[in-house]
Order: sequence, then C-alpha cells, then structure tokens
Amino acid sequence: RAPMLHGLAGQQTGVAVTYARLVPKQMGQEFDAVFDGCVIGGFDGINVTYPYKERVVRQVSIEDPLVQAIGAVNTVLFRPEGPQGFNTDYTGFVAAYRAARGKAAPGICCLIGTGGVGRALAFALVALGAEEIRLVDINAARAEALAADIRAGAYQVPVRTFDDAGAAVNGASGVLNGTPVGMVGHPGSPVPAAALAGAGWAFDAVYTPVDTRFLGEAQAAGAQVISGYELFFFQGVHAWDHFAGLPLDQAALRADLMKAAAENG
Repeated sequence: RAPMLHGLAGQQTGVAVTYARLVPKQMGQEFDAVFDGCVIGGFDGINVTYPYKERVVRQVSIEDPLVQAIGAVNTVLFRPEGPQGFNTDYTGFVAAYRAARGKAAPGICCLIGTGGVGRALAFALVALGAEEIRLVDINAARAEALAADIRAGAYQVPVRTFDDAGAAVNGASGVLNGTPVGMVGHPGSPVPAAALAGAGWAFDAVYTPVDTRFLGEAQAAGAQVISGYELFFFQGVHAWDHFAGLPLDQAALRADLMKAAAENG
C-alpha cells in the first residue's frame, strides 16, 4: 500500500509523485546493487522494508542518536552530502499507540521478533514508559543484542530475554508481534492462543492481512488490539514529512486510502 499512500499524499498536496516498488529478488539483484542504483537513479529517497532495515544502516549517515541506537532504518533521503537514514517505524508506532490507547501506560510488554521493526518497537516501548520489556526471538543472540543496546542507553526499564514466547507472554500486559508470522505467505501466529489470556492489549506489525490470526486470538482473549495498518499509516505519514515536508490532512488521507483499497482490492 505504500505507493498508494504516497501517491494520494501527492494528490492532496498538489505534488507529482512517482513511487516505484523495488524488490531485489524480483529484479534479480542484491539489495546493495538496488540501493546504489537508487543513489544515482534520480530518486529523492526510498523506504526500506523487511528484511533490509538493519542492513541499510551501514550505507547511510544517521544524525539522530536514538535512530543510531535503534540500529535500523526504514526511510532514506538522498542528499548532496550523501544518503541520510531515519526511522519512522519508531515514531509511527508511538503515534499508533497513542491514537489507540491515549496516555495509558503499556505495562509489562512482550515483544516477539527483534529484527528491524522489532528494534524500533522496543525503543518506542521505552519512550512510552513500559514497566518491563520481554524480548523473544528464534535468534537468541539477536534478542540479547537488543537487550544490551537498551541497557546501554541507561533507560530505567528492566529488559529480559526469553526462548519461549508462551512463557514470555505469561503475565504481560501488552503483546507485540514484530515478526513476519501472520503475513501473506507466512501463516500462523507467533503466540499460542491460550497464552494470550490476561493480556490487556496486543499489536501486530503485520498489516497484510489487516486481520491476522494473532490479533483475532488476542481480541477473543479480551485484549484491545492495534492493527499493523495503524503503524503502516503513521510511518507513511512521517516518511512523507521527510520526503516532501508538506502537511497532510490525515483524516482525508485515511479515507482516500480506504476508498482506493476497496476499489483496487
């Protein structure tokens, strides 16, 4: 949906937008080659998605110390002084959370998946005032690395790592899926349904489909759910601000997106 979002943002603000969908595997190229082609190919910037958000860090300069700590980038601007990296997953999730839950504290949070989007979610939970953050990843070293990075920031939040998602979710107020499990082509849920009993809220970074099995089971267990579509929307709005710097009527953009999605399937 990203090309649609930015195209509609352009229509709203009177800017001609070309937003190409570049998939390295479909292009028969490695990511680095595609990135280099964008640098010299006339692009103003790019969005970077799974699984390249951490990989692209070494190809950009990052001014924001927080984004440096996150260690993942999803938005790049090509400037005369070189490519600059930003992370609107972080700001987008904070906005999505606040829109859904206001000033409610996140409580004890279990985050499953500590890759690019997971790292952004973890630091967003710190900013939102999480009581404790529990990290789960099939790659234990990756989870431990994220935990170490959060601790290095001297944030006043306990961070623990777990091997088992079911055990990590036990007693958690918020449960977040930062993995591709549940996405089209990756069916399933990252958490056993029975483990979600007692959770107060749940978030899924997956937004294709919007209604994932994980969110359905969380809602059935009584949790307030926040769809990955909300992260998609707000990270896109924030990326637009980097790309164009023009204010948007967010309510109108949301309505236009829903209408276009219905018309285009």
